[in-house]
Amino acid sequence: MSFDPLFAAPAVIQIHAFLALAAVVLTACILTLRKGSPLHRTLGWTWVLMMAAVALSSFWINQIRWIGPFGPIHILSVVTLVSLVLGVRAARRHDRGTHARIMRTLVFGALIIAGGFTLLPGRIMHAVVFGVAS
Repeated sequence: MSFDPLFAAPAVIQIHAFLALAAVVLTACILTLRKGSPLHRTLGWTWVLMMAAVALSSFWINQIRWIGPFGPIHILSVVTLVSLVLGVRAARRHDRGTHARIMRTLVFGALIIAGGFTLLPGRIMHAVVFGVAS
């Protein structure tokens, strides 16, 4: 494992990747907390802002294009941004079930599934984790 391919990538990709990795770590921390506690809320807001930054930064990453500069990841980014708003709104309304469902879906879809696609051959994170083919 070497972070050299990531450090050689454009700044927006570095920011995007490090925020996503930090969100994964923060997710694990939040899941260990008592739901609704002040720390859960503080770290939850931090996570929401981090995920919004990850989604927004993706609009400047245009390696896979379908329509103009936009590709399939940008659909996920829009869904992520909308879901963040809906998840926060559910929490503010004390609708714990909806809040939990939306946040679980975000973790699964935006972090785990999308993160898994970054490990495909030819992607930067594949080179980070598995090394560059010689």
